[in-house]
Amino acid sequence: MKKPKLTIGELNVLQVVETTNIGAFLDWGLEKDLFLPFREQVGKVTTGGSYLVALYVDSSNRLCATMNIYNLLSTESPYKENDRVHGTIYSISKELGAFVAVDNKYQGLIPNKELYGNYKEGDSVDVRIKKVKQDGKLELSLREEAYNEIESDAQKIMDRLKLKGGVLSLNDKSSPEDINTEFNMSKAAFKRAVGRLLKEGAIKITDDGLERMW
Repeated sequence: MKKPKLTIGELNVLQVVETTNIGAFLDWGLEKDLFLPFREQVGKVTTGGSYLVALYVDSSNRLCATMNIYNLLSTESPYKENDRVHGTIYSISKELGAFVAVDNKYQGLIPNKELYGNYKEGDSVDVRIKKVKQDGKLELSLREEAYNEIESDAQKIMDRLKLKGGVLSLNDKSSPEDINTEFNMSKAAFKRAVGRLLKEGAIKITDDGLERMW
């Protein structure tokens, strides 16, 4: 007897083996693949991609998969502020950020202000718990704690200056988009790191950007 990778009441990451004009089919460990209808998909679902799904029984009494799992996630996690955790992005909102199923069990969100880089539904992420809200939901960050961020961000700037011959055409007047493209960090984080390097005498600000001093 083959055992399915998913049963009613559970969540699991399953791989898409085929996409069709009626939906997608997932490998769930049985001979017959599991159907994921279009209306139950979130974001772009592609063959070979892996997505966090749950089981439900449709109107024809068939077992199907759904990516609409928000209401299935718990708000009673064992975690506290600054714990490091692993999760799966199951939905992305332009207004709010990336919704994450921490441990594929608990409700979490990476707000837009903490979301750097290109992510999509189904991606696995290692995150820090920035805050446990009163309702139990977890506010997450892709960044380290602030005092560690400055160290790593400052080193990133110095490494980039070395790579570019000691001159960089970015400074504290550059746009947040240009800074994020170059360093994958917010403008606020960039300014904190630049301030640290200026204080240490490692760089100077010029009309064109930054210049390495040593």
